[in-house]
Amino acid sequence: MKELKAGFLMMVAMTVITGLISPALITAVAQAIFRDRANGSLVSVNGRIVGSRLIGQSFTRPEYFHPRPSAAGASGYDPTASAGTNLGPTSAKLLDGIRDRIVRYCVENGIPIESSMPKTPIPADAVTASASGLDPHISPRNAELQAGRVARARGISMEQVQAAVAEHTSSRTLGVLGEPVVNVLELNLALDERFPGK
Repeated sequence: MKELKAGFLMMVAMTVITGLISPALITAVAQAIFRDRANGSLVSVNGRIVGSRLIGQSFTRPEYFHPRPSAAGASGYDPTASAGTNLGPTSAKLLDGIRDRIVRYCVENGIPIESSMPKTPIPADAVTASASGLDPHISPRNAELQAGRVARARGISMEQVQAAVAEHTSSRTLGVLGEPVVNVLELNLALDERFPGK
């Protein structure tokens, strides 16, 4: 009985420490120091939440930069079904899907195709989904290849679009980790703000 009592008291103490005190402390610190990030890095326009800086979403109209493809959910970009395709590198379905995306990407962006191969190398992030299916970023090269389409659709110059891309390109973390990236949602919102009604 003595051992059961000690075990029970230890369980109660650990439940209070790890189940109540620790989460409350972490939440308080996060809300005090990292409020925006702790609340999902939400982006609002005119008081209306339009997305998160951390979660990709679908943009298909020609005047918008298009995100990385998504395999999350039936239509993609479903944050409740975050996942990749789980198709291996020898999967015919994966290879056929990538070929279809390459052709679609080239047609959308006016990239010449010769003998079913693009004349310009296509960035991997333009035709493959990320592991989560919710990557909010594209590579600067992907943005560069889409810039002409966006400029034509908005009726603005390439220089204006390229300047917006440059402003929304984040460098490597700590100068060495990862690669430079462009946040698609923030870039598209900036273009809407600067060039409304185009």
